[in-house]
Amino acid sequence: MDEYIYWTRQTTDKSLFPDIEWSKPEQKSKAGRLGIVGGNKLGFMAVADNYAVALKAGAGEVKVLLPDVLKKSIPSSMTDVIYGITNPSGSLARESIVEMKAIGDWATGVLLIGDAGRNSETAIVYENFIHDYKGPLTITRDAVDLVKNSSMVLIERPNTLLILSFAQLQKIFQTVYYPIVLTFSMQLTNLVEALHKFTITYPTCIAVLHNDTILVAFGGKVTSTPWGEPMQIWRGITATRAATYWLWSPNKIIESVTASLVSSK
Repeated sequence: MDEYIYWTRQTTDKSLFPDIEWSKPEQKSKAGRLGIVGGNKLGFMAVADNYAVALKAGAGEVKVLLPDVLKKSIPSSMTDVIYGITNPSGSLARESIVEMKAIGDWATGVLLIGDAGRNSETAIVYENFIHDYKGPLTITRDAVDLVKNSSMVLIERPNTLLILSFAQLQKIFQTVYYPIVLTFSMQLTNLVEALHKFTITYPTCIAVLHNDTILVAFGGKVTSTPWGEPMQIWRGITATRAATYWLWSPNKIIESVTASLVSSK
Protein backbone atom coordinates (compact mmCIF):
# COMPACT_ATOMS: atom_id res chain seq x y z
CA MET A 1 0.00 0.00 0.00
CA ASP A 2 3.03 2.27 0.13
CA GLU A 3 2.61 3.04 -3.57
CA TYR A 4 -0.44 5.15 -2.74
CA ILE A 5 1.51 8.31 -1.96
CA TYR A 6 -1.67 10.38 -2.23
CA TRP A 7 -3.45 8.34 0.49
CA THR A 8 -2.98 9.04 4.21
CA ARG A 9 -4.64 7.04 6.96
CA GLN A 10 -6.13 8.45 10.13
CA THR A 11 -6.83 6.42 13.25
CA THR A 12 -9.86 6.91 15.45
CA ASP A 13 -7.81 8.37 18.30
CA LYS A 14 -5.22 10.51 16.50
CA SER A 15 -6.02 13.26 14.04
CA LEU A 16 -3.98 13.68 10.88
CA PHE A 17 -4.56 17.42 11.16
CA PRO A 18 -4.61 18.45 14.85
CA ASP A 19 -4.00 22.08 13.88
CA ILE A 20 -7.60 22.28 12.63
CA GLU A 21 -8.92 21.59 16.14
CA TRP A 22 -6.34 23.92 17.67
CA SER A 23 -7.35 26.74 15.32
CA LYS A 24 -10.98 26.63 16.49
CA PRO A 25 -11.83 30.28 17.24
CA GLU A 26 -12.63 31.03 20.86
CA GLN A 27 -14.79 34.01 19.93
CA LYS A 28 -18.13 33.19 18.35
CA SER A 29 -17.85 36.21 16.10
CA LYS A 30 -14.87 34.57 14.41
CA ALA A 31 -16.21 30.99 14.32
CA GLY A 32 -18.29 31.36 11.17
CA ARG A 33 -21.97 31.46 10.29
CA LEU A 34 -23.64 28.24 9.12
CA GLY A 35 -26.90 28.28 7.19
CA ILE A 36 -28.84 24.99 7.25
CA VAL A 37 -31.56 24.36 4.65
CA GLY A 38 -33.95 21.43 4.62
CA GLY A 39 -37.18 19.97 5.91
CA ASN A 40 -40.67 19.37 4.59
CA LYS A 41 -44.09 19.00 6.19
CA LEU A 42 -43.38 15.35 7.07
CA GLY A 43 -39.95 15.79 8.57
CA PHE A 44 -37.66 18.34 10.11
CA MET A 45 -35.84 16.39 12.83
CA ALA A 46 -32.57 16.30 10.88
CA VAL A 47 -32.66 20.08 10.70
CA ALA A 48 -33.54 20.46 14.38
CA ASP A 49 -30.96 17.91 15.56
CA ASN A 50 -28.17 19.35 13.46
CA TYR A 51 -28.91 22.92 14.48
CA ALA A 52 -27.81 21.79 17.95
CA VAL A 53 -24.92 19.71 16.56
CA ALA A 54 -23.50 22.71 14.69
CA LEU A 55 -23.58 24.94 17.77
CA LYS A 56 -22.01 22.22 19.92
CA ALA A 57 -19.30 21.59 17.32
CA GLY A 58 -18.33 25.25 17.41
CA ALA A 59 -20.19 27.22 14.75
CA GLY A 60 -20.34 30.87 15.76
CA GLU A 61 -23.94 31.33 14.58
CA VAL A 62 -26.48 29.02 12.95
CA LYS A 63 -29.60 29.94 10.99
CA VAL A 64 -32.11 27.49 9.56
CA LEU A 65 -34.43 27.79 6.56
CA LEU A 66 -37.58 25.65 6.71
CA PRO A 67 -40.92 25.55 4.86
CA ASP A 68 -43.43 27.80 6.66
CA VAL A 69 -45.84 24.86 7.06
CA LEU A 70 -43.61 23.83 9.97
CA LYS A 71 -43.98 27.06 11.98
CA LYS A 72 -46.07 25.47 14.72
CA SER A 73 -43.87 22.39 15.01
CA ILE A 74 -40.46 23.93 15.69
CA PRO A 75 -39.04 23.54 19.23
CA SER A 76 -38.34 26.71 21.19
CA SER A 77 -34.64 25.75 21.37
CA MET A 78 -34.33 26.71 17.69
CA THR A 79 -34.12 30.47 17.95
CA ASP A 80 -32.78 31.41 14.51
CA VAL A 81 -35.28 30.12 11.97
CA ILE A 82 -36.29 31.64 8.64
CA TYR A 83 -39.39 30.36 6.85
CA GLY A 84 -39.92 30.04 3.12
CA ILE A 85 -43.19 29.63 1.26
CA THR A 86 -44.40 26.02 1.14
CA ASN A 87 -45.69 24.36 -2.02
CA PRO A 88 -48.69 21.93 -2.02
CA SER A 89 -46.40 18.94 -1.42
CA GLY A 90 -45.07 20.50 1.79
CA SER A 91 -41.59 21.47 0.59
CA LEU A 92 -40.00 24.80 -0.27
CA ALA A 93 -41.83 26.55 -3.11
CA ARG A 94 -40.28 28.43 -6.01
CA GLU A 95 -40.80 31.76 -4.21
CA SER A 96 -38.60 30.61 -1.31
CA ILE A 97 -35.49 31.20 -3.42
CA VAL A 98 -35.58 34.74 -1.96
CA GLU A 99 -35.09 33.41 1.60
CA MET A 100 -32.59 30.83 0.39
CA LYS A 101 -30.43 33.50 -1.22
CA ALA A 102 -30.77 35.66 1.89
CA ILE A 103 -29.40 32.88 4.08
CA GLY A 104 -26.60 32.40 1.55
CA ASP A 105 -25.73 36.11 1.73
CA TRP A 106 -25.64 35.92 5.53
CA ALA A 107 -23.73 32.65 5.93
CA THR A 108 -20.05 31.88 5.56
CA GLY A 109 -21.07 28.30 4.73
CA VAL A 110 -24.34 26.58 3.75
CA LEU A 111 -25.45 23.01 4.48
CA LEU A 112 -28.24 21.35 2.50
CA ILE A 113 -29.15 18.77 5.12
CA GLY A 114 -31.99 16.92 3.40
CA ASP A 115 -35.52 15.91 4.36
CA ALA A 116 -36.41 18.22 1.49
CA GLY A 117 -38.97 15.96 -0.15
CA ARG A 118 -38.96 14.80 -3.76
CA ASN A 119 -40.83 17.70 -5.31
CA SER A 120 -39.62 18.89 -8.73
CA GLU A 121 -40.34 22.53 -7.84
CA THR A 122 -38.13 22.26 -4.76
CA ALA A 123 -35.42 20.64 -6.89
CA ILE A 124 -35.45 23.70 -9.15
CA VAL A 125 -35.14 26.01 -6.12
CA TYR A 126 -32.14 24.06 -4.85
CA GLU A 127 -30.53 23.94 -8.30
CA ASN A 128 -30.95 27.70 -8.75
CA PHE A 129 -29.37 28.31 -5.36
CA ILE A 130 -26.42 26.01 -6.11
CA HIS A 131 -25.84 27.82 -9.38
CA ASP A 132 -25.85 31.31 -7.82
CA TYR A 133 -24.24 30.73 -4.41
CA LYS A 134 -20.45 30.90 -4.54
CA GLY A 135 -19.53 30.17 -0.90
CA PRO A 136 -18.70 26.88 0.85
CA LEU A 137 -21.54 24.44 0.23
CA THR A 138 -22.08 21.04 1.87
CA ILE A 139 -24.72 18.67 0.49
CA THR A 140 -25.77 15.37 2.04
CA ARG A 141 -28.54 12.79 2.50
CA ASP A 142 -31.55 13.10 0.17
CA ALA A 143 -30.59 16.65 -0.82
CA VAL A 144 -28.04 14.95 -3.09
CA ASP A 145 -30.81 12.93 -4.75
CA LEU A 146 -33.01 16.00 -5.12
CA VAL A 147 -30.45 17.77 -7.30
CA LYS A 148 -29.32 14.68 -9.25
CA ASN A 149 -30.14 16.41 -12.53
CA SER A 150 -27.41 18.93 -11.73
CA SER A 151 -24.71 16.36 -10.96
CA MET A 152 -22.28 17.89 -13.44
CA VAL A 153 -22.80 21.37 -11.94
CA LEU A 154 -22.11 19.93 -8.48
CA ILE A 155 -18.85 18.21 -9.33
CA GLU A 156 -17.56 21.15 -11.37
CA ARG A 157 -18.40 23.66 -8.62
CA PRO A 158 -15.50 24.82 -6.42
CA ASN A 159 -16.13 25.13 -2.66
CA THR A 160 -18.33 22.03 -2.66
CA LEU A 161 -18.40 19.13 -0.20
CA LEU A 162 -20.54 16.09 -1.02
CA ILE A 163 -21.06 13.63 1.83
CA LEU A 164 -22.50 10.60 0.09
CA SER A 165 -23.64 7.05 0.44
CA PHE A 166 -21.81 4.60 -1.80
CA ALA A 167 -24.96 4.25 -3.94
CA GLN A 168 -25.10 8.02 -4.42
CA LEU A 169 -21.45 8.10 -5.45
CA GLN A 170 -22.16 5.30 -7.95
CA LYS A 171 -25.03 7.33 -9.40
CA ILE A 172 -22.92 10.45 -9.79
CA PHE A 173 -20.17 8.53 -11.60
CA GLN A 174 -22.82 7.08 -13.93
CA THR A 175 -24.63 10.38 -14.48
CA VAL A 176 -21.50 12.27 -15.52
CA TYR A 177 -20.27 9.28 -17.57
CA TYR A 178 -17.08 8.94 -15.55
CA PRO A 179 -15.19 5.94 -17.03
CA ILE A 180 -14.73 3.99 -13.79
CA VAL A 181 -17.33 1.48 -12.59
CA LEU A 182 -17.94 1.41 -8.83
CA THR A 183 -19.22 -1.80 -7.25
CA PHE A 184 -20.19 -2.57 -3.66
CA SER A 185 -17.77 -5.49 -3.68
CA MET A 186 -14.75 -3.45 -4.78
CA GLN A 187 -11.67 -3.30 -2.58
CA LEU A 188 -11.06 -0.14 -0.57
CA THR A 189 -7.77 0.41 -2.43
CA ASN A 190 -9.64 0.47 -5.75
CA LEU A 191 -12.09 3.06 -4.47
CA VAL A 192 -9.21 5.17 -3.13
CA GLU A 193 -7.65 5.13 -6.59
CA ALA A 194 -10.97 6.01 -8.25
CA LEU A 195 -11.51 8.99 -5.92
CA HIS A 196 -7.91 10.08 -6.44
CA LYS A 197 -8.45 10.25 -10.20
CA PHE A 198 -11.95 11.74 -9.95
CA THR A 199 -10.90 14.62 -7.69
CA ILE A 200 -7.95 15.43 -9.91
CA THR A 201 -10.49 15.86 -12.72
CA TYR A 202 -13.10 17.80 -10.72
CA PRO A 203 -12.72 20.44 -7.95
CA THR A 204 -15.33 19.01 -5.58
CA CYS A 205 -14.55 17.30 -2.26
CA ILE A 206 -16.15 13.91 -1.68
CA ALA A 207 -16.66 11.97 1.56
CA VAL A 208 -18.09 8.46 1.31
CA LEU A 209 -18.47 5.40 3.57
CA HIS A 210 -17.25 2.04 2.26
CA ASN A 211 -16.17 -1.10 4.11
CA ASP A 212 -16.45 0.54 7.54
CA THR A 213 -14.17 3.36 6.40
CA ILE A 214 -14.86 6.98 5.52
CA LEU A 215 -12.81 8.21 2.60
CA VAL A 216 -12.38 11.94 2.02
CA ALA A 217 -10.95 13.02 -1.33
CA PHE A 218 -10.00 16.39 -2.76
CA GLY A 219 -7.48 17.53 -5.36
CA GLY A 220 -6.24 13.98 -5.85
CA LYS A 221 -5.48 13.48 -2.15
CA VAL A 222 -7.39 10.88 -0.13
CA THR A 223 -7.68 10.30 3.62
CA SER A 224 -9.26 7.31 5.33
CA THR A 225 -10.75 6.96 8.80
CA PRO A 226 -12.18 3.75 10.34
CA TRP A 227 -15.90 4.26 10.92
CA GLY A 228 -18.37 2.12 12.82
CA GLU A 229 -21.21 4.62 13.20
CA PRO A 230 -23.09 4.82 9.88
CA MET A 231 -26.13 6.35 11.61
CA GLN A 232 -24.14 9.53 12.15
CA ILE A 233 -23.92 9.85 8.39
CA TRP A 234 -27.55 8.99 7.70
CA ARG A 235 -28.75 11.47 10.35
CA GLY A 236 -26.60 14.25 8.91
CA ILE A 237 -24.38 14.62 11.97
CA THR A 238 -21.20 13.81 10.07
CA ALA A 239 -21.98 16.41 7.41
CA THR A 240 -22.86 19.06 9.99
CA ARG A 241 -19.63 18.60 11.89
CA ALA A 242 -17.64 18.67 8.67
CA ALA A 243 -19.39 21.84 7.48
CA THR A 244 -18.75 23.48 10.87
CA TYR A 245 -15.04 22.64 10.92
CA TRP A 246 -14.75 23.91 7.36
CA LEU A 247 -16.02 27.32 8.53
CA TRP A 248 -12.83 27.86 10.53
CA SER A 249 -10.41 26.86 7.79
CA PRO A 250 -12.12 27.63 4.46
CA ASN A 251 -8.94 26.97 2.46
CA LYS A 252 -8.34 23.55 4.05
CA ILE A 253 -11.34 21.49 3.07
CA ILE A 254 -9.90 17.95 3.16
CA GLU A 255 -8.03 18.71 6.38
CA SER A 256 -11.17 20.16 8.02
CA VAL A 257 -13.44 17.30 7.02
CA THR A 258 -10.90 14.67 8.07
CA ALA A 259 -10.27 16.36 11.43
CA SER A 260 -14.01 16.53 12.16
CA LEU A 261 -14.22 12.74 11.96
CA VAL A 262 -11.75 12.05 14.76
CA SER A 263 -13.08 14.54 17.28
CA SER A 264 -16.61 13.16 16.97
CA LYS A 265 -15.46 9.88 18.49
